[in-house]
Amino acid sequence: MLVLAIVHTLCVGFFHKQALRVGLSTWRGRLLHFASEVEVVFGFWAVMFFLATALSDGLASAISYVENRNFTEPLFIFVILVISATRPILYMAEQIILKISRLLPFAPAKSFYLTALIIGPLLGSFITEPAAMTVTALLLRNTYFSNTSEKFKYLTLGLLFVNVSIGGVLTPYAAPPVLMVARQWGWDLQFMLVHFGWKAVLAACINTITICLLLNKEFKSLKMDVSTEAKPPISSSILNVLFLFIVVVTAHHPILFIAAFLIFLGVVHITQYNEGLKLREGLLVAIFLGGLVVLGGAQSWWLKPILLKLSEGQVFFWATAITAIVDNAALTYLGSQVDGLTETFKYLLVAGAVTGGGLTVIANAPNPAGFSILGKQFGGPISAIKLFRAAIIPTTVAAICFYFL
Repeated sequence: MLVLAIVHTLCVGFFHKQALRVGLSTWRGRLLHFASEVEVVFGFWAVMFFLATALSDGLASAISYVENRNFTEPLFIFVILVISATRPILYMAEQIILKISRLLPFAPAKSFYLTALIIGPLLGSFITEPAAMTVTALLLRNTYFSNTSEKFKYLTLGLLFVNVSIGGVLTPYAAPPVLMVARQWGWDLQFMLVHFGWKAVLAACINTITICLLLNKEFKSLKMDVSTEAKPPISSSILNVLFLFIVVVTAHHPILFIAAFLIFLGVVHITQYNEGLKLREGLLVAIFLGGLVVLGGAQSWWLKPILLKLSEGQVFFWATAITAIVDNAALTYLGSQVDGLTETFKYLLVAGAVTGGGLTVIANAPNPAGFSILGKQFGGPISAIKLFRAAIIPTTVAAICFYFL
């Protein structure tokens, strides 16, 4: 089913074109349009997997399998996306990045781009990667994605995905693939900063500067289009940041962060400047990740034996490549279940997993959030092949930093 889901993901452009040809006013057109929604793909195939399991092993077995999956991450990312996408938090992030960008000796459009795509993803180490992805993607959408070329959008999306994937490794609690192993392998803050953190900062800076150079001609004619909406009061920003902090602190306890989210929804109704919550976008991302949890949980039969056979020299490149089709957190989790791994092997496995986290929408858990926020700016479904190509350069830079330094 995972293979079928991946093939379906690659075909969403075809379904979209057929839906437009048939017409969205017909039931066939609406069905084809539904099939072209990337966020729905893994949820759909997860349902197919559940039905197939029920038919082959019995309904009780299928229910038992689903009940033993851990859906904390999809729920967490849903909550984080909705809170992070509120206007008070977005405005605060925009102002911080704008002030830092003014210190750079470049045109405003280029300075803001450099700052947003370096500082934004690196914030993922502190406010979690999903929050960093949401805030940065919204800033990019509001500032650049309405009047730029397809080349600009794909290169920026690939850069965003890679930088967010590596930007969460400064701490042991923010990046999903690190979170899966940090406690078991004894990786603390000092370990992450020494072995991963400075390399991630270096790679993010090189990546962003490189893409800026590739887009230099477009930047010459590009003007800043920063949001002109009414400034939210500082009290609104502080209140939303407080809810965000509570959710991050309780990330491993869904009952607690869901309770905080419900209180947040209640507060939204009695305060201003929180209109237009992105509940639909958050639900679509949660469906995507929930489907990935269901399908990914059945892949250990072939992933774990491969891990056991790999040498230290092979694991980094294998992990980088396989992450394109398997969520990197699932990959490192399987690694944590293997006894007797050397410290070098552990480092290379996780480094490879975060390096490949920008190659596809399924490679890293926060990617669907960015995909959902920026997807409609492309004038059609985002091409998985074009995204892969766009992410090659930043992925290569990250690989050089993590493997050779």
